[in-house]
Amino acid sequence: MTEQGSNPSSTHPPLPPTSEDDRFYRLRLLRSRRVGISTYKRLLIEHGTAKNALAALPEVARAAGVQSYTICPERAIHAELNNGRMAGAVLIDDTSRLYPAQLRDLTDAPPFLWALGDLSLLQRPAISMVGARNASSLGTRMAKSLATELGQAGYVIVSGLARGVDAAAHIAALNTGTIAVQAGGVDIMYPAENTELATNIAAQGLRISEMPMGLQPMARHFPKRNRIISGLSQATVVVEAAAKSGSLITARDALDQGRDVLAVPGHPFDARAAGGNMLIRDGAVLVRYASDIIETLAPIVPAQTTLPLQESTTKQRALKETSKLHMKILSRLGPSPIAEDQLIRDLNSTPAKVTPILLDLELDGQISRHAGGLLARVI
Repeated sequence: MTEQGSNPSSTHPPLPPTSEDDRFYRLRLLRSRRVGISTYKRLLIEHGTAKNALAALPEVARAAGVQSYTICPERAIHAELNNGRMAGAVLIDDTSRLYPAQLRDLTDAPPFLWALGDLSLLQRPAISMVGARNASSLGTRMAKSLATELGQAGYVIVSGLARGVDAAAHIAALNTGTIAVQAGGVDIMYPAENTELATNIAAQGLRISEMPMGLQPMARHFPKRNRIISGLSQATVVVEAAAKSGSLITARDALDQGRDVLAVPGHPFDARAAGGNMLIRDGAVLVRYASDIIETLAPIVPAQTTLPLQESTTKQRALKETSKLHMKILSRLGPSPIAEDQLIRDLNSTPAKVTPILLDLELDGQISRHAGGLLARVI
């Protein structure tokens, strides 16, 4: 007989880990310090299995200059899994048939999702709806109207469970299907005022999160969460949003993911409408009714293509080009000021294309102007 923990004398090769064991190791790898999604994927590719990657992780950390590195303790993963079971949540990994197909296209797709509620909603066509937390009465009414009609048309409404537009959209879509993407743990009710709504969504819809069970949301978690809101959906609709807001981050995520972006216009004097109006100016589809959204998403058959659909496609292409130019400008600029005309030459573009984006970035606080027409990125 062999002692417990020693190598067996059998000539048979060791058995491969069970799927549950492998999932445990992968979750432990992802929850380890300094392991983000890109590092997680790279380690799996380099080492073949999560167990091997975990064994190599301390040495990888040392090579990166991190001393005294310890991987996530097993007890932390056991506790997370136990907390999930106690909450009635299901852990979905990216190898599962339950994993939403829309997210598989993303380069930064979450490897794991905690889900609480009706999992079948992840397989249905979805539209995300985002907007201001301090939404106007007209904004919340618009969100409810759009969500109701889109739900009746067969779409699941995805939002972030925030107050204002998010809450209005969720409430209107409870009976037809809604998904709340949370910034903290799926078992954490945030904000507290939406506790009843969160409970109703778990009962009639679905709450999901990539974060560990029990994690209280922090400010940095919300922008990260937004990519899942847009990623789950065919399109993102902005109802009300300030010029500097999380809703515009979601819209930019949607563009980066190749999704459609639509916006409800608002009065020019209302700061809550500034972001949506900017998106429309840059080519986002203007939304008056739910039919505007449904027509934009309808399949385009060449023989039946109409002028409005051609215009919509052109607008979406223009908006995506604007987003790319936006990122190019930021990548070219640094803390050291350079001349605006030099920047335009470096971009191989024209003042007509670059100047409006520079104004947006300046209003957004991402770039600053200096004497002599010089520009610098705010770091």
